[in-house]
Amino acid sequence: MKNKIRVLVVDDSAVVRQNLEEIINEDPMLEVMGTASDPYIAARKIKKEVPDVITLDVEMPRMDGVTFLRKIMSQHPMPVVIISSLTEKGTRTAIKALEYGAVDIITKPRMDSRRFIHEASIRICDAIKAAAVSKRKRRAVPNPMPQVEPKLSADAIIPHRSGKSMIETTEVVVAVGASTGGTEAIAGLLKEMPVDSPGIIVVQHMPEQFTRSFAERLNESCRMTVKEAVNGDSVIRGHVLIAPGNYHTILKRSGARYYVEVREGPMVNRHRPSVDVLFRSVARYAGRNAMGILLTGMGTDGARGLKEMKEAGARTVAQDEKTSVVYGMPKEAVDLGAVEKVLGLPQIAAYITSPYRSKT
Repeated sequence: MKNKIRVLVVDDSAVVRQNLEEIINEDPMLEVMGTASDPYIAARKIKKEVPDVITLDVEMPRMDGVTFLRKIMSQHPMPVVIISSLTEKGTRTAIKALEYGAVDIITKPRMDSRRFIHEASIRICDAIKAAAVSKRKRRAVPNPMPQVEPKLSADAIIPHRSGKSMIETTEVVVAVGASTGGTEAIAGLLKEMPVDSPGIIVVQHMPEQFTRSFAERLNESCRMTVKEAVNGDSVIRGHVLIAPGNYHTILKRSGARYYVEVREGPMVNRHRPSVDVLFRSVARYAGRNAMGILLTGMGTDGARGLKEMKEAGARTVAQDEKTSVVYGMPKEAVDLGAVEKVLGLPQIAAYITSPYRSKT
């Protein structure tokens, strides 16, 4: 196949390099153009042939991945997907790498279970494809991208129920969904939110344990309190809950109290957590008392759920193409008729914090 996405794999582990090479080369849209055991070897390969995407380990001898990433972004910007272990140091470093310009994070593949290998392959290949079509890309790739695996809908986690929510309350719930480029967008959004903003639930496509480091990083820079969600956490004013990686997060209500349920389940729209799952639950339990925000990302996750929120009476917003790293998920929602407002990222915070306007 012509115009395959060419990938340079940089990792000090020969086993990881081999596993990644096998996974990537099995996808008909991708090919490994080379591997490197450290950034110095990678730099020499890049001088000879520029890849479309680099997968980069963050913990390596001689030069760490973040230092190499900063050099790349300052001298020859190109899409970089971070490969990281699940150690505390690894997750913190990977989150820092996103701030320096990496497109996405994936975990190092383990080959100890068939289910993990299958799901890891999906995540790795999807992350590389999304990086290749992000605004950091260096060359065109085939479009549209074929789906190589069937995608479950939110029905797999929470049954659909039509009709507007009859719940009446004065509290507003804001549900935010994002994928590729979302960490930067979410950080930019939350830093503009005042301390008394409505309670916010965020689904960012990100591996397990990285979401905790992401939440901790946001909590250091935001006026609102930010934490990784745990089962039973209340959704309250001034607080942001980040859905934990590898678990679906669902809004529930008991009396006047909103809270989240964190649960296992199959991948929905090729993701766990899934934006569609969160949005459907918000449509059901918050209805017109909610606002749905769909940010940058590759794929379709969140579009149907946002439409269900709109049909339930919620306000719905999508990030515009200009400020999106990948205008995939927001565009899908717009095309589906799920969006009331299309706004640039700088305008979204102001829209959320403006006095909540009832439907008329």
